[in-house]
Amino acid sequence: MHNWKDRFRAAGIHLGISLAIAAMAAALVFGVWYPYPYREISGGRELFVLLMTVDVMLGPLLTLAVFNRAKPGAELRRDLTVIGVLQLAALAYGMWTVCVARPVHLVFEIDRFRVVHATDVPSDLMDKVPAGIDALPLSGPTLLAVRPFKDAVEKSDATVQALGGISLGSRPDLWQAYPAARAEVLKAAEPAERLKTRFAAQAPEIDRVLERAGRQAATTAYLPLAGRKSFWTAFIDPTTADVVAFMPLDSF
Repeated sequence: MHNWKDRFRAAGIHLGISLAIAAMAAALVFGVWYPYPYREISGGRELFVLLMTVDVMLGPLLTLAVFNRAKPGAELRRDLTVIGVLQLAALAYGMWTVCVARPVHLVFEIDRFRVVHATDVPSDLMDKVPAGIDALPLSGPTLLAVRPFKDAVEKSDATVQALGGISLGSRPDLWQAYPAARAEVLKAAEPAERLKTRFAAQAPEIDRVLERAGRQAATTAYLPLAGRKSFWTAFIDPTTADVVAFMPLDSF
């Protein structure tokens, strides 16, 4: 009985340490890599919770299984060290998985926004990244736009590749700074009041989303937003084209 008390105490301490590390990892993931709304648009929440649940439970359960004060000190330290190494390896793998799947840009793409993830950017186009743009930022998603096509040949090639799964927004050779496309963004955007008419049942929720952002439908525009696993709506300022709010509403 005493041995089990020691085991549960050791496992409890290990669990507390694991939860503290998981909290720090969550701060990085949800505070930097997957800020709202990307944690939901890009599936960051589900992926992180799955990986962290496995990692947080792995170490304490192994400690519960092997901890025994009757063991020689060197053997017990060895067992706990092995568990620690395994858990850290699992944590590193989990964080790497979340990192490589992270959203890196929100790109205006002709008539919509598209969330581009690190895994979406073709490696063979990395040398085409325009000066001043970080292709795979670690500090959170940035706002970009697709530039106008140089000619009909480039447009045709881009269209063929898009049909093959390489979206325009994920191509570094087509990126440009978002402010350079402000006129195109405003031309493509539609009044938020029209969105309320299209989706009358969601009109109250649209108003609540805009109210939380300090906006009103009468003075706000919108564009559809394509994510990894769902379609949303991005609200923008009709004068500056700044993105001011998001809503889980398929407005395509």
